[in-house]
Amino acid sequence: MALLTKAPRGTEDTLPSESYKLRFIENALGETAGNFGFREIRTPVFEHTELFMRGVGDTTDVVQKEMYTFNDNGNRSISLRPEGTAGTVRAFLEHGLFNEPLPQKYYYLTSCYRYEKPQAGRLREFHQFGVESLGTGSPAADAEIIALAQQVFDFFGLTDISLEINSIGCPECRKHYHEALLNYFNEKKADLCETCLSRLGRNPMRILDCKSPVCSAIAKDAPVVIDFLCEECEAHFGKVKSYLDAMDIPYTVNPRIVRGLDYYTKTVFEFVSNSIGAQGTVCGGGRYDGLISELGGNPLPACGFGMGIERLTMLLKAQNRELPEDPRPYLYIAPASPEQGPLAMKIVNDLRYEGISALTDLGERSLKAQMKYANKKNAMYTAVLGEDEANKGTVNVKNMDNGNITELPIVDFADNFLRLTMNDAFAEIGAEFPQIGE
Repeated sequence: MALLTKAPRGTEDTLPSESYKLRFIENALGETAGNFGFREIRTPVFEHTELFMRGVGDTTDVVQKEMYTFNDNGNRSISLRPEGTAGTVRAFLEHGLFNEPLPQKYYYLTSCYRYEKPQAGRLREFHQFGVESLGTGSPAADAEIIALAQQVFDFFGLTDISLEINSIGCPECRKHYHEALLNYFNEKKADLCETCLSRLGRNPMRILDCKSPVCSAIAKDAPVVIDFLCEECEAHFGKVKSYLDAMDIPYTVNPRIVRGLDYYTKTVFEFVSNSIGAQGTVCGGGRYDGLISELGGNPLPACGFGMGIERLTMLLKAQNRELPEDPRPYLYIAPASPEQGPLAMKIVNDLRYEGISALTDLGERSLKAQMKYANKKNAMYTAVLGEDEANKGTVNVKNMDNGNITELPIVDFADNFLRLTMNDAFAEIGAEFPQIGE
């Protein structure tokens, strides 16, 4: 029975006391992306496993150790998405979106799944805000998505976040870098973990991203990719920096950043904070010019990023950033007896059609119990609807903040109540709500 009442390890429930905050955050992320011309895209929670093996890379920790993979009833290998980019590119290709004006710019707010050891800021089911800019190789696109992430942090008033950037070059200049890494790690391979030994001949850059303390210590003295950039990649990186300088976005060049997914080329970046402990990377991304062709499309450049919603939320809490309060219901109307229930329900239903949050009793409770419930829900106004009120055709509405009582006709109650709330709102700021005709 315990399994029925406990969420699986590495997952979390978002309760109503927190979900409104999450909704505010998600709306802010979507609006910011919209200001940059990004449109929302939604893709399935699972894809064919081959998509992630080819897109994310079969030498990455994600594919080798962390994916939730299973065979469905048709004996097809299916995986829950571990990240959002591969599915977005698959949708881009499947629906022929490359035929529309380029670049195509998308954002998503999505759940992702990785089998990892759960800890603060690292869950098995987690959520990402991501953006993808498909069809342009301009360094301006790299700078634009970085600026978008920066605006998100600025919107929430977050500090103690530093931008670190690097270039990992193109396949051509990485050939020389891989040779240098092979020479370096071959001398150290007796101390490498089994996973890194398997990577040595296939993709030695993945060793730089190993979480083993021993391998991490060895990797600290490895050659850095920025020393092996070809002229084109070096020029591209220089232009990215010039765009960031023009937008007054501070950054540090960190030649050790390689990112954990195989599809990256040229620009890579991370936004890092010291406010949330070990899981300090809040946002990471870069350019992936080879991914679209790797997944079967014609060669098209692209770039994007992923931002962890849980880590963003941790950062907001760590820096005591205030989010809006849970919206209060405007009115609780209490039927004094079950006979008045239908009329009370009609009144709140009319209010809801006008976009006004209104509640009434659903359990034939006593007036005392109803008023106690209304207080707990923090209703802005309350009203009691009894037989006398119904016969008279009016109801007394009480402002729970200042105690004022106003008699309103039941006919056209929604319009009258809306005018009352506007009058009270204007009174709070010392102004008078304009009357009809003024």
